[in-house]
Amino acid sequence: MKVSVIVSTYNRPDALQAVLEGFCHQQVGTREWEVIIADDGSDEATARVVEAFRERMAGRFKHVWHADQGFRLAEIRNRAAMQASGDYLVFLDGDCIPLPDFIAQQAILAEAGWVVAGNRILLGQAFTESYLSGRDKPVFAWTWLDWGIRRLHGSINNALGWLRLPLPKWRQKRAQDWRLLRGCNIGVWKQDFLAVDGFDATFSGWGYEDSDFAVRLLRHGARLKNGRFAVPVMHLWHRENDRSQSGENWARFEASLHGSHVRAVSGLSGLLAEHEHEGRTE
Repeated sequence: MKVSVIVSTYNRPDALQAVLEGFCHQQVGTREWEVIIADDGSDEATARVVEAFRERMAGRFKHVWHADQGFRLAEIRNRAAMQASGDYLVFLDGDCIPLPDFIAQQAILAEAGWVVAGNRILLGQAFTESYLSGRDKPVFAWTWLDWGIRRLHGSINNALGWLRLPLPKWRQKRAQDWRLLRGCNIGVWKQDFLAVDGFDATFSGWGYEDSDFAVRLLRHGARLKNGRFAVPVMHLWHRENDRSQSGENWARFEASLHGSHVRAVSGLSGLLAEHEHEGRTE
């Protein structure tokens, strides 16, 4: 099984650098994996970070970019998925640092018919600024004592990010609950991703494209597996995103929730058709 990690980003090069550094310290042995940057129109500062890691991650690194036309997370994720060579896709936000066993644990949890809903550990504002400036020990070097000290100081909201538990029955308790899945950390088989036609690009601006994705996956027949105590990521603090379109997106999601469709209204297949058309006209 090959794992393709799709990291979405937009004009936050310092966070992306910390995330990619995390991928340079994965404990995966000989397992096949790759990282694909899903870039929602970032400027040259992000491009420089990408180039700095291209050689370090040679042979397992791609950068997919489209022009900045507003918040188009669903579409850029679909574009990146088109370039994925793995049969298992992991979607990660570009401000979520993976721990050293992240890919290995995602592969352990991967099971036919199941989608992994990973969790996040929140970093405080001051600690995030300190971490990104290089004044703190990188997370891949933390011991359980480091976790405890940082929780005691209020730098993080969870001291047990190091703890790994199998919990097979507990992981399946919310198998039909779309609320379990968050877009910042998802593991899904590529065949299931294709079956629902990926993310729905009609969700532009912040909000609920991940909930719509979860609902359609459940309709397709997949179930949700809780990824806590296995695949946590470190979520760097940031100011709240522009939520001016959240009302429209919520209405769109409610229509999806009470609907019956499995495939995205504007999904991966539209991009594939567009790509084939461009190929014929060149």
